Amino acid sequence: MQFIKFSITYLALLVIFSTPTVYAANQSNHNLPTVAIVTTGGTIAEEIDPVTKKVMPAISGHDFIKAMPALRKIANIKVVEFSNIDSSQMSPAIWLRLSKVVNHLLQNPKISGVVVIHGTDTMVEGAYFLDLTTSSSKPIVFTGAMRSASNPYPDGPQNIFDAVTQASSKQAQNWGVTISLNQYINSAASARKMQTTNVQAFGSAEKGYLGYIYGKNILRFHNRIHRIHFPLPKQLPRVDLITTFAGDNGKIIRYAVDSGAKGLVIEAFGAGNVNAAAFNAIKYAISKNVAVIITSRVPNGRVYPIYGDQGGGATLAKNGAILDGDLAAPKARIFLMLALPTVGNDFSKLRQYFKLPTQ
Repeated sequence: MQFIKFSITYLALLVIFSTPTVYAANQSNHNLPTVAIVTTGGTIAEEIDPVTKKVMPAISGHDFIKAMPALRKIANIKVVEFSNIDSSQMSPAIWLRLSKVVNHLLQNPKISGVVVIHGTDTMVEGAYFLDLTTSSSKPIVFTGAMRSASNPYPDGPQNIFDAVTQASSKQAQNWGVTISLNQYINSAASARKMQTTNVQAFGSAEKGYLGYIYGKNILRFHNRIHRIHFPLPKQLPRVDLITTFAGDNGKIIRYAVDSGAKGLVIEAFGAGNVNAAAFNAIKYAISKNVAVIITSRVPNGRVYPIYGDQGGGATLAKNGAILDGDLAAPKARIFLMLALPTVGNDFSKLRQYFKLPTQ
């Protein structure tokens, strides 16, 4: 077990400090747009290991794109091999570096858009991190696969083809970062992973899809009206995500505070409620100058200050907790990580940030 933990830590450090490999995947055609593909790994680049019989990282970005000659007919491809890890091993520190790479690519006037190939486990968080830390009008498209390259019917190649089509299209501009799989286009701000194994894995629930990819056509259903941007910090603060539960005694919240968390995201009940013990622990966190954001474990709707009992949303807000609106808890954590370096200890300004619409 210690060896496994060491290996994962070493792998994460290797990703953070390694230099991405950049190369052109085909000869430049001046009649075609140029799209940068940043590969980070994920199921799309994994195969079944002959010994363990389990899916493992195996295929380089170079090999994967080389096996797709059809891409050369729709765009000039510039490949950046950023990493090759399962997205369960991703972290905010890695996304911070990924955002720097993508921002650098977007500054090149010859590049029409960027495709990020990413594992689906944490794709929503990674895409939202970049949505908050990039401001280009060019398409930034996260895609991946639900089936490995060993599957007789892999979904990865079609998803990449569609993503490149989107990234090279003027119809896909000003959407911010999107998550695009199985032809559907979701905003990173509203997307959720809805299914553990099915190729129709992502949706936006009551917010709806931004659009649909059909062949070489981008069908635009909705525009992106609101978007928030944070400067990339040098260092990200520690923010813990805690899900409350019936009978919660608040000890996990207190432990997070005492062990150094600078912010807490509490995934609460209903419209943003916790029990009395969790409420007292949240008050303890606030007394220690730890920012506390209240979200809901319910997939649709917003957090509201309705209930006035101990732990009710209204009481939480009155005692200094910040009600987050409609961001899912993992996204609220990303948002808080990026907002805290901007606002410092000004929690009134932080509260205003969380009131801003994101979609």
